[in-house]
Amino acid sequence: MRILVLSDSHSTLRFMRSAVEKLKPDSIVHLGDFFQDGQVIKEECPHISFYQVPGNCDNFRMEHMEPETLCCKVCGVRLFMTHGHKHYVKTGLYYLKEDAKASFADAALFGHTHTPYCKLEDGLWVLNPGSCGNGGRTVGIIEAEAGQIIRCKILQAEEWEEIL
Repeated sequence: MRILVLSDSHSTLRFMRSAVEKLKPDSIVHLGDFFQDGQVIKEECPHISFYQVPGNCDNFRMEHMEPETLCCKVCGVRLFMTHGHKHYVKTGLYYLKEDAKASFADAALFGHTHTPYCKLEDGLWVLNPGSCGNGGRTVGIIEAEAGQIIRCKILQAEEWEEIL
């Protein structure tokens, strides 16, 4: 099962649509900035399971407040999802990892920094897909089988062909 992780889209729907079309995910996670972008993709792809949290730029862009963190099973693996600003990810990952571990997550997903990051740390995958907006053109991919993450990586648009 393939999970596409997007963050910091900042109204770059064309790139998001291209990622969905070419990578053919089973699930999509959008980690905020801009929440409405995720909503558009969700409406355009009703056959794909979709999970989303708002970012720091979304406070005045949503009709109603949405949870800032979400932890649930996606394609059989438990994902801790947040934009990251409330976990102070620009200064370090301590708070993010602690909350993810306390939630018994297999992976901690965050955005906010626009900097791609993907590492297995003490049994916890930590993934920031970077930015799919503002010229960032990166996404995260998680591949899961039998309730385990078998691969987690950052992809630049130019690398999409390699995994197809």
